[in-house]
Amino acid sequence: MNEYLTIIVRSSAVYFFMVIALRLFGKKELSQLNTADVILILLISNSVQNAMVGNNTSLWGGLAAASVLFCINFILKKLMFRYPKFSDFMQEKPEILIHNGHLDFKTLSKLNITSDELKESMREQGIEHFNEVKLAMLEIDGNISIISGNTHLKKTYHKRKHNHKNLNI
Repeated sequence: MNEYLTIIVRSSAVYFFMVIALRLFGKKELSQLNTADVILILLISNSVQNAMVGNNTSLWGGLAAASVLFCINFILKKLMFRYPKFSDFMQEKPEILIHNGHLDFKTLSKLNITSDELKESMREQGIEHFNEVKLAMLEIDGNISIISGNTHLKKTYHKRKHNHKNLNI
């Protein structure tokens, strides 16, 4: 049993390390994967495997590590749903990249988003020029969402209320 407790502790430590690392390196890294990013993810998973299970290469050791990772992930998602401040800490906020055709160069620079990446997202939506974009945002999952059209968008700020008691889920 002590061997499995070690796996639980080690797997938890690796999970929280990865959460912190992804938080530090930014949400853009989650969805904008290139070949080097995929290789990095594969190498990280291989390098942390031994850190989680140690010398235990048994089926039960692997299942214990995987179970811990699923449980931690489930608990964190529940905590993020229930406690907005914890969610704010764990996740970055969406960022406006383009508003009514005007690029926010400061935000783009801060997020290390190149014009080529932005243009690629625009082409995926069938948009050719920046001035056709009414709103482009880097979402919390790392995707860039784009709204285009003829209407002029007003810049407003809305804070979602986190009163989950009234929701029928």
